[in-house]
Parts: sequence; C-alpha cells; structure tokens
Amino acid sequence: MNEDRAIKNPIQEYRLYVGRLLFTLLVVLIMAGVLLWRYYHLQVLEHEGLVTLSDRNRVLVEPMPPTRGLIYDRNGVLLADNRPSFNLSIVKERAGDLDTLIAELDQLVGVSEVELERFQKQMQRRRRPYEPVLLKVNLDEREQGVLAVNEYRLPGVEVTVQLLRHYPLGPEMSHVLGYVGRINDQEIQDLDPVRYSGTLVVGKTGLEKFYEDELLGQVGYQTVETNARGRVMRQLEQTAPEPGKDLHLYLDSRLQHVAFESLAGERGAVVAIEVATGGVLAMASAPSFDANGFVTGISVESYRALLDSPDRPLFDRVLQGQYPPGSTVKPIYGLAALQSGTISQDYRIYDPGFYQLKNDERKYRDWKKGGHGSRIYLSDAIIQSCDTFFYDVGVKMTIDTLALYGTRFGLGQKTGLDMPSERAGIMPSRPWKRAAKGIAWYPGDTVNTSIGQGYTLATPMQLAVATSRLASRGEIRSPQLVRKQHSIPPPAGIIKASENNWNYVHTAMQEVVHGLRGTAKGINKGLNYHIAGKTGTAQVIGIKQDEEYDAEKVAKRNRDHALFIAFAPVENPRIAVSVLVENGEHGSSTAAPVARKLIDAYMAYYPDALANEVTDESG
Repeated sequence: MNEDRAIKNPIQEYRLYVGRLLFTLLVVLIMAGVLLWRYYHLQVLEHEGLVTLSDRNRVLVEPMPPTRGLIYDRNGVLLADNRPSFNLSIVKERAGDLDTLIAELDQLVGVSEVELERFQKQMQRRRRPYEPVLLKVNLDEREQGVLAVNEYRLPGVEVTVQLLRHYPLGPEMSHVLGYVGRINDQEIQDLDPVRYSGTLVVGKTGLEKFYEDELLGQVGYQTVETNARGRVMRQLEQTAPEPGKDLHLYLDSRLQHVAFESLAGERGAVVAIEVATGGVLAMASAPSFDANGFVTGISVESYRALLDSPDRPLFDRVLQGQYPPGSTVKPIYGLAALQSGTISQDYRIYDPGFYQLKNDERKYRDWKKGGHGSRIYLSDAIIQSCDTFFYDVGVKMTIDTLALYGTRFGLGQKTGLDMPSERAGIMPSRPWKRAAKGIAWYPGDTVNTSIGQGYTLATPMQLAVATSRLASRGEIRSPQLVRKQHSIPPPAGIIKASENNWNYVHTAMQEVVHGLRGTAKGINKGLNYHIAGKTGTAQVIGIKQDEEYDAEKVAKRNRDHALFIAFAPVENPRIAVSVLVENGEHGSSTAAPVARKLIDAYMAYYPDALANEVTDESG
C-alpha cells in the first residue's frame, strides 16, 4: 500500500510556485505599464485638449456688436444717433428651471406677453451654447437696481449695455431716414449669422435699409472668464469691432423743418433739390410718424393705429405716391412742341373754352369756363395754364413726341434716388397701353396726356427731378441724399434744346409767378428775387362732360389734388421744388405758398444764391 502512494516531489512544486509568481508579476507589470502609459497620454499627449475642454466651462467667446454708423445733415446736425440701453438677457445653460426664473423676473421687473413671445421665438432659433438670449430692453434705473440686488438668486441672468438707435428730429425725418427694428424670423434666414452676431436690429426702411451694409460695421469678439454662476470675472483677450461708416447728407434739416411744418394739417409731399448737384435738400411727407417707436419694438395697438389711420402716416408720398401731374407738365410739353418743330413761338390759337377732335362730338373742356379768348400763344398757355392750347398742340405732336420728352425729363421711370421702395409712375405711350391694357392708343388718350391727366402718373420726387432739369437747361442728374464726393459730379446727359427755346420757357414760367395773369401771382408779394413756377390741379374723380366740378358737393378726400413746381432764382437757378397737397384743389392757393416758404428759407440760409442773382441782373 505504501508503494502505491505518490512520492512528494519538492522540485516540481518549486517550479510551479515560481511559474505562478512570475505570471502574477508579469500581469502586475503589464497593468502598471498600461496605467503609466494612460497617465502619460492624459498628462502629456492630451494635455492641451483637456485644458481646453476644462476651460470651456469657465471661458467663453462672446461677439461684440459694432457701433452703427451715424447720419448727419449737410451742416453736421446729427439725424440718427446711438444711445446706451440696458438690456436683460438669459443664458439658458446656466438658468436651471427656466420657467421658474422667468416667473420670478416677472415679479421683479415685469415681463410683457410680447417680450415673452419674442424670447421664446429666439430660444427656438439655432444658437451657440451659452449664448445670451434677449428678454427685455431699455431697463430703467429702478429695474436695474432691483436686478442688481437680487443678482445672487437669479442664475443665468445678465444685464448688459448696448447702443440703440435714436432719431432726435422724430417725425420730421422718419420717411427719409427710415428706422431699424428687431431682426425677424425671415431676416434671420437671409442675414449673415456671423456678421450679425450680437446685433439685435437691422435697417427696415429708408436710408437705414438702403445703406445697411455701410452703417452696420464689422463684428468683434472677446474671450471672457466666468464663475460657476456664469458671471463674467475678467476679459482674457479681445478683437475690437469695426464701427459702421457715418453718412453725410445733402439734406438740410432746417429746410426739412420748414417743408414739414408747411404741410401741417395737410396730407402731401414737398421735395427740394439742389440744381447744381442733384442733392436732395428737403424731402417731407405728411402726415408722418415717430420712427423711435419701432427701434425696440412697437406695440400691436400702436402699429394697428398707424395702419388703420385714413391719413396713412406710414405711406411715403414722396417716393410711393403716384399722382396725375396735371398742368405741371405743360412747360415740358411746351418745350417739346418748340424743339420738335411742331409749332413756332408765333403759333397761336383761339380758345372758346373747349377742344374737339375731328369727327368727334366730345368736347374736352378748359378749366376756365368760356376759355381764354383769342391770340393765345404758348407763353400765354403756360402763364394762364390754358388747357385748350395743349389739347391742340398735343394732338399735333402725337403721343410719340410727348412720351419721348416726358421720358427725357424723368417721367415714367425711377429717379435713381438712393432709397428703397421708389415707384416709377407712368409715362403713357402706344407700347405701354398695348402691354398694360391690351388695346390700341386713341387720339383722346393724347388729349388727356397733353395736360398731365389720363394714364399719366408721377411721384413728387419725379416732378422735382423734372423741375431741376428744366432749371439747369437739360442737365440730367439723378437725385442723391448721401454726399459721396465733395466735387460736383458731371451730369449723366443733356436734354438738347436751343438756347432760345430754353429762354422762352423760363420766361413764361417766371410770368406764372410775377405776371399780372400768372396763376401763381399770389405768392410774389415782397419777393426780392425771381421764381419760375407752374401750378397744377389733378382730378381725383371723373366729372361727366355735361357736369361742372363743384367742390361743395364733393367729399374732401375726393377733391382735386393741388400741385406746384418751381425753381429759383430764375437767372441762376439753385433750388428746384415740387409740392403736392392731397385734395388741396388749387395749386395757386394751396401748393404755391408752401413752395414760397421753402424757397424763402433757402434764400435766407444761403444768401449767396441771392447775391449771384443780383450780380447776373446787374451784368
């Protein structure tokens, strides 16, 4: 039995023990190696990346919106300014329970439904992590104090200062400057998200919109360190924003004030252009509105009141209002008749108070019942605004010549003014009627066109441009609001006419104001300079052939529009003006006095214009 027992082998046991020990030591060494390699990898190879990840919890890159460019008039008067605004924003990632936070803010400073709705819309947009979202703008001193005292229990809340647009002259400049407003959902899709980082507003109308790219500037950035509650502790580095460019206008705010005040209580438009440059000196549309209300967001009630007003204060009558120009086109068509050879300066007619086409029983009546009598020359027709003369001459010229010269003077086309939303008006012609109406041109259409009625439509800006071209003896210049160069730019072209014909038309327009029979003689009292002008009346509603216009039987808003164009001084034209008064009825008594006030103001502010006229007269 003892023989069957296994004999103990100490050598074999030793080897087994040593093998197990070595294996265990190898495993420990491998694990230690892996641990050391991982430590080296994290501490050395991945050090920079891990530091960056760590810093992201306390270091942020914030956009720095640029300062919007300012707008000045020709004399350095500030028209569009930037004022500091204290705004309340929320960083969602640090806010915790957002609903609870907003409810608490509502208790402290009040949060309107409109503000809350805008905030929620912004939260739904794609944005960068830790980007502040605006909740409330223009905090007053009390609201700022309340938020400062309660800062410790409002995680994620930030009060920052940002410059907001301000328009010192209010309604007087609203249609010219336009306004900036909150970036809406549609605009956020179209605008460059990088360039508009941190910017709350964008130009919506007027110069603010047209020159948005120049006024905006370039965004900057700053790297800041924050504490655990997201409060900025210090600035680490900064790339300063580039401010927007300032705009300097041809416009004179003093003349703008006179133009706007002259329309007080009326609906209408006034435009004044510097003849030598095409620069717009004044451009008033009434009634108007205060653009400051749109900068931070106008209330629904206030906006609806502007939209629903029958006076349409948001409507820019200067550029978007299209009106029959009436008799204001007669100097243009008179020059066309002379220059085209249709008539000579000796041509005259007899005016019985109406005109008839051959083989047509219809009578096209003159505004003066009974007519202007016999021996009516072109000069008489301009001075007394004889419709019958222009009926006759217009038919002789044909619509082709009328359209040719009307287009040369800027009718039926945009003027090229540096403003958005300008309308082109209508200079009717055979091709235009065929395209627009699908029918042929008739002689009766020419009769109506010859006195600025029928299909003809023009904006007050177009009439001012046409007047400037009359004053400059045919120099074609596009009107401009922003002065881009100090020297006088050359004209883009010349409307060719003989010196004799220019003199004839200028003299006739001067007699409109200074002559005994001139339709605007009522404004010549006390004048120490000469004005050339032309009155106009534009029908709002049609009057049957066998009826007479009776203002007493017509509602105020259906009465004729009153128009007047003028330039001065006649010997050396410096300023060209157009005036429209909706439902003003008579250009002589309603529109012409407005032009007189504006030109008087120009002569007072720029006395060298009057001095030049005196020099010319004495020479």
